[in-house]
Amino acid sequence: MKLPAIKVNDVHLSFPMLQYEPRGIKEAFLAIALRRRKSKAERVFWALKGISLKIEQGEVVGLIGTNGSGKSTLLRTIAHTYAPDKGTVETVGGITNLQLGSGFRDELTGIENIRLSGAIMGYSPAEINTKTEEIIEFSGIGDFIHQPIRTYSSGMKSRLGFAVAAVAEPDILLLDEVLAVGDAQFREKSMARLEEMVGGDTTVVIVSHNMVELRRLCSRVICLSQGKVALDGDAGEVIDKYLENTGAKPETE
Repeated sequence: MKLPAIKVNDVHLSFPMLQYEPRGIKEAFLAIALRRRKSKAERVFWALKGISLKIEQGEVVGLIGTNGSGKSTLLRTIAHTYAPDKGTVETVGGITNLQLGSGFRDELTGIENIRLSGAIMGYSPAEINTKTEEIIEFSGIGDFIHQPIRTYSSGMKSRLGFAVAAVAEPDILLLDEVLAVGDAQFREKSMARLEEMVGGDTTVVIVSHNMVELRRLCSRVICLSQGKVALDGDAGEVIDKYLENTGAKPETE
C-alpha cells in the first residue's frame, strides 16, 4: 500500500482586499458620509475554505473548477509557496511547481537555470551534468539555452521547466496550465512523458481546463467551487458532472 504524498487538512487561506481610495476632497467627504462600518471578514477574500484531501504516492490527479475557484491557490499551498491561515499541508519528498512563465531566475541563462533547478531538487553537479543534454533536447529550444531567461517567451520558459521536471523526475510534480503551451508536437511529447509517470513513483497534480487531457492522464479529478471541494472521485464521472453543472460543451479530440 502506497503512503500519502500530499495531505491537506482543513486548510483555510485568505487574501486582503484592496479598499477604495477616494480621489479629491469632494469624493473624500462623500465617502465619509456614505461609509459603513465593515467587519474584518468583509475586508479579506477567502480563497480556500476548509479543504481536506489526501493524494497517494504515484497518483496523477486533476484539479478543475471555474476561474476563481481556488485551483492555482491550492497548488501553491501544496508547494508551500503560500502558508495557510488555518490547517496544515504535509508533503513527502521534493516538489517541482511549474506555472506559466515562472520558476526561473531571469538574469541566468537556460543552462544555468537547469543547473540551479537540479541543485534545488537535490541532485549533485555530476548528476545534473548527465541529465543536462537530455533536458535541452527535450525542451527543443535550441541555441536559446545559452541566452538569459528574460529573453524567453512564456512558452519557452514552460517548455524548459517541463523538460527539467520530465527528465529529473521529482517526487511531486505540480502543473498549472503548463500543457497548454508549445506546438502540437511538444504537447504530445509532454503528454507521452506524463503517461510514462502514471503508475510510477512521481505524484502529479495538474490544473487544467482541458478535459480531454485530464481524461487521458488522470484516474482521479478534484473539482473546486468557491474555495471548497465540490467533487472528488473518478476522473470521467467528475468531469461529466462538472460539464453538466456548468453547461459547458464536452471537449473532443
